[in-house]
Amino acid sequence: MRKNWDTYFLDIAFQVAERSTCLRRHVGAVIVKDKRIKGTGYNGSPAGLPHCLDDGCEMQDGHCIRCIHAEPNALLECTPDERRGATLYCTDRPCPECQKLIITSRIAKIVYGRDYEPYVDWFKLAPWIEVVHLPRQEPLNHGDK
Repeated sequence: MRKNWDTYFLDIAFQVAERSTCLRRHVGAVIVKDKRIKGTGYNGSPAGLPHCLDDGCEMQDGHCIRCIHAEPNALLECTPDERRGATLYCTDRPCPECQKLIITSRIAKIVYGRDYEPYVDWFKLAPWIEVVHLPRQEPLNHGDK
């Protein structure tokens, strides 16, 4: 049976996540418009700085702050026109900070695989964004593979 488009592009997001350099969690994101990939991103250190794989995670309040999240990395690869009205496929539900960037970028639809309950859900304030959870389980970090 042929995969639908959402499953197809979410699978690609999980492939992109394999490039992650964070020891805690692999996250991947793919931005698609008109069934064409416009940008991809994974969580990792800013260009030129040490990666978690090299120096360990930099922890603050239970979160690794060394990494840039997958969603902003994908958004940075796209022009404003490419982002506007596009769909973002992400391995994980975007965190509140990424949600604000996604809303500002005028993404029209979010499809994510792994869920968690964020402390703030900005998408509830942006009813023009369609949010779809396609449950999926994948390894969380390098140690799981």
